[in-house]
Amino acid sequence: MLKHLGAIIGLSMAVMLTILYVQTGLQYLVTAHEWLSNVLKEVFSGGEAGNIIRQLLALLTIPFALGLIPAIGYWLAKREWFPYFMECVWIVWLVQTSALIVLYKATGA
Repeated sequence: MLKHLGAIIGLSMAVMLTILYVQTGLQYLVTAHEWLSNVLKEVFSGGEAGNIIRQLLALLTIPFALGLIPAIGYWLAKREWFPYFMECVWIVWLVQTSALIVLYKATGA
């Protein structure tokens, strides 16, 4: 219990000290998602099914691409697959999804 309490306090302090960098990173993540979504608009139709597929691909591509960065580095160093690839993908996906939900603006009503 004390280890968990110490870890949460330490991580909270680290976030508070690096809040500007974290905010910039989140802005880059959301900007990359918007850019990819706009690029995919040229590929998929403007209908409801096309929009759902476009948003799904935009939401999944970035976490897998960012998860490949440590996986490639690990493979170059050890010549074996990165054992925590999916955990990295899940973390990036959760952060990206949380940022998109916070920034979501309802269109129309």
